[in-house]
Amino acid sequence: MKKIVIGSDKSGFPLKEAVKAHLVELGYEVEDCGTQDMEHGQPYYMVAPVVAEKISRKEYEKGILICGTGVGISLAANKVEGVRAVVCSEPFSAKLSRMHNSTNVLAFGARVVGSELAKMIVDEWL
Repeated sequence: MKKIVIGSDKSGFPLKEAVKAHLVELGYEVEDCGTQDMEHGQPYYMVAPVVAEKISRKEYEKGILICGTGVGISLAANKVEGVRAVVCSEPFSAKLSRMHNSTNVLAFGARVVGSELAKMIVDEWL
């Protein structure tokens, strides 16, 4: 089974839920590292390392992170050794980031992309 790890801060929670459902439809087993609801949202700098460490330890080959813009959460993830996180707001850069840069974490912003565009970005990145 294909597996992927995902996480978001409070601002990314609704989009994370939509992306998670999409991944399940694509046949992925998804580990959700939070935020789990809108009331108890964690800041991006707490969620990113949890997902990034799972990539670093090779528990997962790929991860997805979502915050308001994608910038903060990707910067926090890139501090973990072995993580190559990229922020993408459109599918073409996502595809090329995998082909040319071997990115293993995709980040985007819930305040930047809607759910349908996010699904297209994810599809190209995968």
